[in-house]
Formats: sequence, structure tokens, C-alpha cells
Amino acid sequence: MWEYSAHNSGLKAGVAFYGPPVDPPNPLWPKSPTQLAPEIKEPVLGLYGEADTGIPVAAVEALKKALEENKKTAEFKIYPAAPHGFHADYRTSYRKEAAEDAWNRMQAWFKTYKVLS
Repeated sequence: MWEYSAHNSGLKAGVAFYGPPVDPPNPLWPKSPTQLAPEIKEPVLGLYGEADTGIPVAAVEALKKALEENKKTAEFKIYPAAPHGFHADYRTSYRKEAAEDAWNRMQAWFKTYKVLS
């Protein structure tokens, strides 16, 4: 979502469910989401798990700071003790309370920015 948000001005808003703020080196994505912060075009919501071993909270905080410094509209929610995949109800990582809250936040975000009516 982060990369797409930086390249498509036709979006009204975006939501990332545990999308990595820093990608491994890849020739297809020469910049990480954190590096793309100045280019983000629409309001974004990031939903992350505190216990995600692949996405450290510090990386999420760095992305949040980069977006703030570039005066981008963004909100983040880090769910305490939630692992990566907390929204995937078919996995052992599923956390019902976090998943439901994240779903409600996403819907509210999209309603605020007229993606959903």
C-alpha cells in the first residue's frame, strides 16, 4: 500500500495492515515506504502489531515521524502484544479484539475520506 500511495494520485485514502515500513533491497522498489514519505499523496492509516517480529515498532515509529515531518495526513495504531497477521482469522496469529478494532478503524477511515459511504 505504501508504495502505491506514493505513485497514484487517484486514491482517496489508504490503509496498511502491517505493511513493512522498510523493504528488503529490491530493484523493483528502489525506495522503502519510509523513504517515500515525502511522496505519499493521500491520507494513510497504518495498523501494526507490537509483537510483529518482522516489523519492529521502531520502524513503524520512523515511518510515522517521516510522514509527520513531511506534513502528511497519517494515523497509526499499534496493537499491544499482537503479532504479524493479527487480522488473519485462519492463522494462529489471529487476535480477535485487535482484528475487530482494526477493521472498524479502517472502515471509519475510508468513510472519513469518502472511500466508503
